[in-house]
Amino acid sequence: MTEHNNTRQPPTHDDKDGLSADQMRAQQVSIKSWAQKILVILLCVASFYAGWKAHESNLVNHCFASGGQMVEQGGTLMCRMN
Repeated sequence: MTEHNNTRQPPTHDDKDGLSADQMRAQQVSIKSWAQKILVILLCVASFYAGWKAHESNLVNHCFASGGQMVEQGGTLMCRMN
């Protein structure tokens, strides 16, 4: 009986790291143009800013609902209870 059945063959160009070409294509995420990359970055920044402002607005609403008053001290908004 020969042992060549139990040996593992090195990956070919199409089968790198044990993945087939179809699996590699499915795992890759490709944004091809710089315009799309810039658009994605701008959308991420806009989403972060909108979330930050929504959180700030939510804090102000909670302050007013609990009978407080918003006061700015050194660029920081604080809720002062009367």
